[in-house]
Amino acid sequence: MKMEKAILASITTLDNKVQGSAAVFKCETKEEMEAVAANLEAILDGIAHRLSDQLYIIVKH
Repeated sequence: MKMEKAILASITTLDNKVQGSAAVFKCETKEEMEAVAANLEAILDGIAHRLSDQLYIIVKH
């Protein structure tokens, strides 16, 4: 089965604002969040999208 069009992970600096079935990575700083998003983008073979200054998602298209 091939996975298409799914949110694979969320990366945030916000407390208790992100939930769901995808993995949620809580970071302390914006710099840490950007680094985690870049690494997960490569590891998961997805695309990182910045939704706000405090939230990224990794999406599989």
